[in-house]
Amino acid sequence: MRIGVLTGGGDCPGLNAVIRAAVRKGIFHYGDEFVGFIEGWRGVVEDKTMPLTIDSVSGILQLGGTILRTSRTNPRKTEGAIDKCLATIARNKLDALITIGGDDTQGVANALIEKGVPCVGVPKTIDNDLSGTDVCFGFDTAVGIATEAIDRLHSTAEAHNRVIVCEVMGRDAGWIALYSGIAGGADAILVPEKPIDLDAVCAIVKERHARGKYFSIIVVAEGAKLPAKDAQATYGGKVDDFGHARLSGIGNVVADEIEKRTGFETRAVNLGHTQRGGTPSAYDRMLATRYGTAAIDLVHAKKFGRLVVLRGTEITDIPLKDAIAKTRTVGDELLALGAGLQPILK
Repeated sequence: MRIGVLTGGGDCPGLNAVIRAAVRKGIFHYGDEFVGFIEGWRGVVEDKTMPLTIDSVSGILQLGGTILRTSRTNPRKTEGAIDKCLATIARNKLDALITIGGDDTQGVANALIEKGVPCVGVPKTIDNDLSGTDVCFGFDTAVGIATEAIDRLHSTAEAHNRVIVCEVMGRDAGWIALYSGIAGGADAILVPEKPIDLDAVCAIVKERHARGKYFSIIVVAEGAKLPAKDAQATYGGKVDDFGHARLSGIGNVVADEIEKRTGFETRAVNLGHTQRGGTPSAYDRMLATRYGTAAIDLVHAKKFGRLVVLRGTEITDIPLKDAIAKTRTVGDELLALGAGLQPILK
């Protein structure tokens, strides 16, 4: 078979491992031929390709980013772009298309599926918020990076008697904030699923000072809602092709409020893109490899319109349209775990 592959949306540790696994399994076991589309859906719209061979995927397992590069191009937004995608797929004589990405990327794939394009999806988002799968590759790496940063912030916060607010990624779900916050021993964790309670945060900080702990670490997801405004902090007024604003700054807002309300020196740190850059963890390499090989098997089983997912410890698949129907947020049980580690305040 002749199979197209693309990576869309934000980059993520493990993308190259998926590409490598799909190409190696396809060539070695099925005799497939692969066409890589450059820069996500932009490559499909503009017919920008590169051959994917055993040689071109050699040595990329441990590399961050994606050899295919990526973009946030949305063909559904531009008139005629979907038709250009269909023409590109026909021109390259593809028998199937593997789309590696989150809900935006898979939303475009679903639009093509409805027009008869045989697609198989692979879930990708470090935010870990794609429905239907227990874990997305890249999440483990991001949590590890954030946890290490929080560990480092502890020592400098304690040395200077400071409160430090650490802003991590998480547009609509607080998976990274919760996991890294708990693993890093944060004193409060703020997530998009719950409104920020600054009174409670300041009370925790004051309680620590009363016990002789003159420093505190607060972890906040970038998408946590601004106090009193019920809105996310954004940088500039622009949105991408999928209508998403650039989130940034909630850490500074929280830090300013803590210092104003408590009188304690408070600083903010935004980890930003460091969370999704660099080499993937061993767990993410393994998960990405399982996803890539499963995607090829789905193609040859002609189970199109499906997304490979992890359920427990097993790789299976679900209808792709189900995965993009809603955002996977952190449940009350895990939120209670984080809250249960904080002092009971009266």
